[in-house]
Amino acid sequence: MKRLFSILAMAGLFVLSTNTVSAKANAVVSNLSSSMATFAVMLQDDAAAESTKGFTQVLKEQFIQGGAGFMGIVLLCLILGLAVAIERIIYLNMASTNTGKLKQQVEDALSSGGIEAAKEVCRNTKGPVASIYYQGLDRADESVESAEKAVIAYGGVQMGQLEKNVSWLSLFIAIAPMLGFMGTVIGMI
Repeated sequence: MKRLFSILAMAGLFVLSTNTVSAKANAVVSNLSSSMATFAVMLQDDAAAESTKGFTQVLKEQFIQGGAGFMGIVLLCLILGLAVAIERIIYLNMASTNTGKLKQQVEDALSSGGIEAAKEVCRNTKGPVASIYYQGLDRADESVESAEKAVIAYGGVQMGQLEKNVSWLSLFIAIAPMLGFMGTVIGMI
C-alpha cells in the first residue's frame, strides 16, 4: 500500500508541476531587458491567460480540438489502462510476503510442531509463496519427485494469477502510440 500511495503522490506532483513551470516562465519573461519589453508584454499576456486556465481547462480544450470521436477512443484506452494498472498494483502489493520471515517461521514450526504446525503457519500467511510452501509440505509424506512436481505446478498457477490482466495492459501500451500517430496524420490532412 505504501508503494501505491507513493506512486499516486508522484503523479500528483507531476500534475501540479505544470503550474509551477508556467509561474517560472512568467518570472523569466518579466526579467527580460527593456529592448524586448513589448515582446515580453505580449508573452506575459499570453502566459497570464494560460495560467488563469487550470490544467483541466487546457485538457478539455485539447480534447475538443482533437474531436470527440477520435479523442473518446484515446480517453477510453487511458481509463481502461489505468484501471488495469491500478488493479495490478493493488493485487501485487497484497500478494507480497516477507519470505525470509516466512522461511524462519516454517523452519521453527517444523522443528517444534512438525509438518502440521508448518502447514498451519502457511495457511495463516497470505501470498503466493506461502501457498507454494503449503503444497510442498502437503506432499512431504510422498516422494521427492512428487512434491517437486506439485510445487512446480502450483508455482505455475500462482504465476498465472500474478500475470493476470497484464496482456490487456500491454494491449493498451501498444495501441496508445498508434492512436497518437493516427491523430498526427489526421491533423496533417
